[in-house]
Amino acid sequence: MAIQHAKPGEVFDVGLLGDAIASTKTSTLLKTEAFEVLRLNLPAGKVIAEHKARGEITVQCIEGRVIFTAMGDANELTAGKMLFLSAAEPHAVQALEDSSLLVTLILGKK
Repeated sequence: MAIQHAKPGEVFDVGLLGDAIASTKTSTLLKTEAFEVLRLNLPAGKVIAEHKARGEITVQCIEGRVIFTAMGDANELTAGKMLFLSAAEPHAVQALEDSSLLVTLILGKK
C-alpha cells in the first residue's frame, strides 16, 4: 500500500493535536524529489540521538517543548519557534513534554 502524501493544491492540517498528541504517530505529509515535510510527534522523555540530514532542514515547534542540540548549543524550542540547519549538521532532540514538530528537509534533485 502506497503512503498517501498531500497533492499540489491540497490543504492539510498542521494545527495543534492537544490530547491526541501522545497517540498520534509521526507522518510524512508530503515528499517530492526536492523536499520532504514531516510531522514529528515525540512523547515526553523521547530522545533522538545525534544524527545528520543529507540536506538543509528547518524545524518548527507546533506544540510542546523540546531541547534541540546542534552546533554546540542546546536550544529550547516551544510553540512557534523555528530553526534552520545547514546540510549534514549533526543534531539531536529531546522532548521535555509531549511535542509535535514540523520538519522540512531540502533534498535537492536526485
